[in-house]
Amino acid sequence: MATEDDLGRAVGGLAGVKPDRSTLAQVARLARSSMKTAGAKSLATGLWLAETALDAVPHIPVRDAATLRALHAGLTGDRLAREVVRAASRTTAGLGAVAGAMAGVQELAPPTWVAIPGELLVETLAVVAVEMKLVAELQEVYGMPVEGTASERSMAIVRAWAESRGVTARALIRPGGLAEVVGRGSRRELTRMLQRRLAMRAMRNMSALAPLMAGAVAGAEMNRRATRTLGEKVLRDLSSRRGTEARR
Repeated sequence: MATEDDLGRAVGGLAGVKPDRSTLAQVARLARSSMKTAGAKSLATGLWLAETALDAVPHIPVRDAATLRALHAGLTGDRLAREVVRAASRTTAGLGAVAGAMAGVQELAPPTWVAIPGELLVETLAVVAVEMKLVAELQEVYGMPVEGTASERSMAIVRAWAESRGVTARALIRPGGLAEVVGRGSRRELTRMLQRRLAMRAMRNMSALAPLMAGAVAGAEMNRRATRTLGEKVLRDLSSRRGTEARR
């Protein structure tokens, strides 16, 4: 029987693979079981989405700076960061296209309509996992890797994603810095922070894939823009901080 950790591991793993129907459908099966257990209220308020996203963060594969440089022709600094943002945007666009195509096919088969929310909610979670991976990898690019225990790193990345910024460099290096971040951003607080954001993201995705719309195209473009916007904000934040630190 699948556990919540199985779902978290599966969602986190989506951030490191090329999007395809088979993988998304497989994770959606785990999600639907979890959704039934969680209940309608948890789904409607975004609580299930938030809890699942938090469970996924420790399982997101984050590449270090050396790996990223090797994958992008030896680029460094802002140029590498921009390529990492573009790559993440392409990945989330791919997720949107796959989920949109799946929804389009299922709209033609009424008996399977009930399955559509599962795929689309998993797509939302997968996109968020890719974006959190992006935040962590931009930290690597700028020489500010997120350190600490798995729990500390997860909490710091989630808060940075929710606030569309990087993890502060001082929080990473001063004694007790991450402990302070985690203290301010307990799981309960971060769950509340994520609930509204994830519920709104899921609703936007579902409205974009409404009947008579080009679901694959709409989903791809919506995700691409959202991920690019987030990446550019984090990039500017970290680049600015690096410049400030260099002048000290």
